[in-house]
Amino acid sequence: MTTETLPLHPDIASALAGITTATLSTVLLEKGIRKIWMRGPAPLTGNQQRQVGRAFTLRFVPAREDLATPASWASPISTRAAIEAMPAGCITVVDAMGVTDAGIFGDILCARMHKRGVAALITDGVVRDVVGVIDTGLPVWCRGTAAPASVAALTFVGWQDPVACGGVAVFPNDVVVADTDGAVLIPAALLEEVVELAARKERFEEWVLQEVKSGATLPGLYPPNVETKARYEAEIAGQ
Repeated sequence: MTTETLPLHPDIASALAGITTATLSTVLLEKGIRKIWMRGPAPLTGNQQRQVGRAFTLRFVPAREDLATPASWASPISTRAAIEAMPAGCITVVDAMGVTDAGIFGDILCARMHKRGVAALITDGVVRDVVGVIDTGLPVWCRGTAAPASVAALTFVGWQDPVACGGVAVFPNDVVVADTDGAVLIPAALLEEVVELAARKERFEEWVLQEVKSGATLPGLYPPNVETKARYEAEIAGQ
């Protein structure tokens, strides 16, 4: 719980805000990295905008009766204490082990996160007080909702350590991008390279889409052959 959250350069954040998780997952696949899409977390509402931020991690383990009690919410190691350590702009990634019968956060905790400037909450678990959570304005990606509190099934054990969320290993300061297709992780060490490659791929695929809409056929276009690459590069150079 001592890992310092690094700032995300505004240029990187701006570039990622225009790149889909689909494109990012393809770029990472091309680099041999497959397990970066978190299975389970989906937008809580249908109109959530793409969110980008450094990962701030939280971890739950199975409930143990002497630890998972309402009294634990006042402990120095609690979700309440973790929220007060979250920096503005981070994306909170919560390892809830895929448990769906107890909500990790409700409206009050989500309201505090939103007040602190947290960009989004992503979990392989569920939330509770769903109407109130939506009203807080905090973007949430999760597996659904449940009425029981977290201690009904989970014990909170800490924050800013490596976690697993939806089958993905998430380390503090990895970068997360979440949109309507779900949440994708970019390893911190690969960030600049992935952003550059993804931005390039996004521009090319936008061009391909316009070609398809104009009636072009796919063979030789997508993926491009030598002639298509040359035509694309000539058109880009002329802009």
